[in-house]
Amino acid sequence: MWDQLVQWDRDIFSFINSLWIGKFTEFWLFVTQIEHWIPLYLFFFYLLYRAMSWRKALASIGMVLTTAVFTLWLTNFVKNSVARLRPNNEPVLMDGINILQMPENFSFWSGHSAVSFAATTIVVLLLQHYKPSKWYFLFYLWPITFAFSRIFVGVHFPADVTVGMIIGLIAGCVFYKMTLFLFDILKNTRER
Repeated sequence: MWDQLVQWDRDIFSFINSLWIGKFTEFWLFVTQIEHWIPLYLFFFYLLYRAMSWRKALASIGMVLTTAVFTLWLTNFVKNSVARLRPNNEPVLMDGINILQMPENFSFWSGHSAVSFAATTIVVLLLQHYKPSKWYFLFYLWPITFAFSRIFVGVHFPADVTVGMIIGLIAGCVFYKMTLFLFDILKNTRER
């Protein structure tokens, strides 16, 4: 059964990856680079600052960064424990796929997916809590595009990306609850 799931993951990867061979290469290389998303993070921080008091905004920004660092640490721990080869390093795949990057570390689960979904989730939930808007959910276009870019550049399987998304959603929700708990503690200590 496990071997069948792994084969399906490879087949789905090969199909998705082959859709973009020779097309939009510059776009996917741009999208997959973390540093190109820094302006979006700064925009998130600005929105948090506008939605709440400056103390809560600073605490929220700190929690967003903590969420990202924790999710990255957990991802690297699991990657090294599972030790799944990336598609670009798998001998049975590497000659027939589109490879635009050549990382040498392990694949499962996608750190890009996990961290971007975790950060987006905590930001969306905090903004929704303090200044509700249905438009915040459009922010998920970023991590979805970011996560799937990893398949298109040849460095992650669909299962890596999907599990990374789920882990990121869970981490974002947990750290959102922790942030609200922190705000309650800060409020109670100020009232004493």
